[in-house]
Amino acid sequence: MDTDLLRTFLEVNKTRHFGRAATNLYLTQSAVSFRIRQLEIKLGTPVFTRKRGDLRLTAAGERFVPYAESILQTWGRARQDVALTDSYQQQLTVGATSLIWEIDNSSEWLEQVEAIQPEWALRTESLSRQQISNALLEKQVDVVLTSEPPKLADLQQVRLTDFSLVLVSSEPEQTMETIGALPLVYLDWGTRFSVEHSRIPSLQRTPVLHSHGCQPATKFLLNRGGVGYLPSTIAQPWIDAGKLHLVEDSPAMENELFMVWLSGNEKHEDINSLVDAFTEQAVHDFG
Repeated sequence: MDTDLLRTFLEVNKTRHFGRAATNLYLTQSAVSFRIRQLEIKLGTPVFTRKRGDLRLTAAGERFVPYAESILQTWGRARQDVALTDSYQQQLTVGATSLIWEIDNSSEWLEQVEAIQPEWALRTESLSRQQISNALLEKQVDVVLTSEPPKLADLQQVRLTDFSLVLVSSEPEQTMETIGALPLVYLDWGTRFSVEHSRIPSLQRTPVLHSHGCQPATKFLLNRGGVGYLPSTIAQPWIDAGKLHLVEDSPAMENELFMVWLSGNEKHEDINSLVDAFTEQAVHDFG
């Protein structure tokens, strides 16, 4: 299938507008419409319902979205793999949620991999937590960095480092007793964090912002005010600048960062060698 058709389909789905999709793809609107028609002919079913001012996916279109995304990811990996120059012997594709990519530990890990295996090319992918297991099982990524490893039989894991989440406020001199009146910003770190968060009585209210990204959560706290948990490495510069403040007597939440991979991955031996190199150099203590 022509990958241009898939890119056009996903862009139309994202914008829900043929004209805006055409602008983003540097195409004419008629070219976008033609590509969608071609895709529907190939699939044998409509992927969008077209009503005046209302463009929506059909049920078939909804089901096709993850396949289109997976095909494009696989095609991108394949192009890079076959185009490796003599300088690079291997490509390692690393997946993680946007939250994990935003903390320093992940970028430090990538730098460590490059130092240990300079002949490897690295490719990163952003995944939702729901996509992690399938991305590994379908070999869309070689390894995943995560704080909550999936519990599947064919997956292996190694702990890389620890990182902390700290409770910060836009207002100084706040305690666990006084933060109840402040807007709550909830940075979604997953099930374990949710359980621990639910045990703090002064934080049990509807968040004014529920975020899956550190940047929007931090900006909201700085610009609009409130209270919420942030990674310590992200919060500390703002604490030093006097823009954010640690809540007195607040519990820090300790997390672990793991590398997870599929035993049946064709790069399994290379990944094991990487793990051995990390162990030898004790780089799992870099955090």
